[in-house]
Amino acid sequence: MFREQPDGTKMNILKLFLIFLAVISGLPVAAQPPPGYYDAAGVLTGKELQQALHDIIDGHTAITYSEIWGCFRSTDAKPDSSVWDIYSDVPGGTPPYSYTFTVNRCGNYSREGDCYNREHLFPKSWFGDADPMVTDLFHIFPTDGWVNNKRGNLPFGETSAPKWTSLNGSKVGPCSWPGYASDIFEPIDEYKGDLARTMMYMAVRYYNEDRNWPGSPMVTGAEPRPWARDMLLSWHRRDSVSLKEIQRNEAVFIIQKNRNPFIDDPLFAEKIWGSLNPLLEPYEEELIVVAYPNPAFEKVFLKIGGQETREARLTVFDITGITHLDTRTVDWETVIPLQKLSPGLYFLKVTVAGGTQTLSFVKAGQ
Repeated sequence: MFREQPDGTKMNILKLFLIFLAVISGLPVAAQPPPGYYDAAGVLTGKELQQALHDIIDGHTAITYSEIWGCFRSTDAKPDSSVWDIYSDVPGGTPPYSYTFTVNRCGNYSREGDCYNREHLFPKSWFGDADPMVTDLFHIFPTDGWVNNKRGNLPFGETSAPKWTSLNGSKVGPCSWPGYASDIFEPIDEYKGDLARTMMYMAVRYYNEDRNWPGSPMVTGAEPRPWARDMLLSWHRRDSVSLKEIQRNEAVFIIQKNRNPFIDDPLFAEKIWGSLNPLLEPYEEELIVVAYPNPAFEKVFLKIGGQETREARLTVFDITGITHLDTRTVDWETVIPLQKLSPGLYFLKVTVAGGTQTLSFVKAGQ
């Protein structure tokens, strides 16, 4: 019934279904930034927006390197209290192994599944192993030690000819994304958006503080190189913000007193590096649609960008195909009321003269 859409809807259906299960089982759901947190960003785009977001999230409360272990209990715990390791997790399936906090901390390891350690998604060698980056929780995740070692300081990327594959399907091999051909590390699809938004956070949090960083084939300072920028935008669009990210964002905010803007408002990425930056050549046939929060209770905020046409048709239907809303709007920022919808998984279809996108979202129960 459902074909894969250009925005990656098919890939996100499983993620949204898992969110729905979490919601109906009583797990905590989305938190929002404090009122006015992003007011200074206003209607800015490009480098001006990047600077404004930097000023908002700059000066976070730094922790010590040893404190990272304890923080993982609040930032990266699964519902069953085990370690949420994105390098071993199998969303919707059974992971090949699991870790208990503290008990399975590395130490020594000789194979996958031995222990977990502290993975800097933005490797320490790229910023000279310096403070405060070395303890910034937004890019430090608990991951399997062996897989972490296989990744090393390789850029993220995509490969069609892997030399090595982990038990959950992460890969190492020559990059097949245009613009780079050496070895890269490719995470599984379900975490590509998470990693993209992590890299975007680094580019904003350390904007103009990265002049002396060694960098890498993926970044100049903290800024993604053109090939990496295009790939990260693609990942960001195709793998939408998950409940895991929302909850992790809030947990880190409690510790560090700053947030990842690209989790709170995914359109920030488009306004800095994508089709909503008027200084960049727009992507052909690009329609940018963002609906948040997700899960939602009483309403969904909808933002549309990337098209000059000012009228859109909005259709909300459920997983059986029954239509619950069919309306038109000329407002590129609008609110969709959800009070009449029962809790469950829904799809929002946005149609304009220049194209169509379908997003999935969860209506949560009170």
